[in-house]
Amino acid sequence: MADNASIARPYAKAVFDLAQETNAFDAWTSALEHLAAISNDADFGALVSDPRVADSKVTELLTDLTKGSLPDGGANLVNLLVQNDRLDSLNDINALYVDLVAKANALVNAEVLTAMPLTDDQKSSLAAALEKRLGLKVELQETVDAELIGGAVIKAGDLVIDGSAKGRIEKLTSALMR
Repeated sequence: MADNASIARPYAKAVFDLAQETNAFDAWTSALEHLAAISNDADFGALVSDPRVADSKVTELLTDLTKGSLPDGGANLVNLLVQNDRLDSLNDINALYVDLVAKANALVNAEVLTAMPLTDDQKSSLAAALEKRLGLKVELQETVDAELIGGAVIKAGDLVIDGSAKGRIEKLTSALMR
């Protein structure tokens, strides 16, 4: 995303501003996800890169494929992205838009990597502790990785907490090697 971030940021910000004005965050979220999924399709990519296919046809195809899911201004966005040859930035636009919406809602997505699945009580207490520390509402996404041996790795925004047995062993090994 780093390469396209500077290209995608103004588009994501414009969509966010429009969604905020019209109170259509959910509609834009699903529309951008849909557009990003279409742009990832190999056949669609081949069609877009074919010099025999006019931009107007690509715009028409995209608006037809997303008919009913595009909020007000969506057709204009599609047209602008096609004209400026920015369809390859749709994934980044979507990701940046989701981040902007999360910040506006004072929400942070936290990834929890554990050696064993967490119980509901563990998830709620972890979320409460993170909310207290970060001052934001936390939405947990759990992934299980048996290679951690035990403990957990938590990533929430810029915060990374490695409380895994594997991480502690690596730190100890590093300290002993010095």
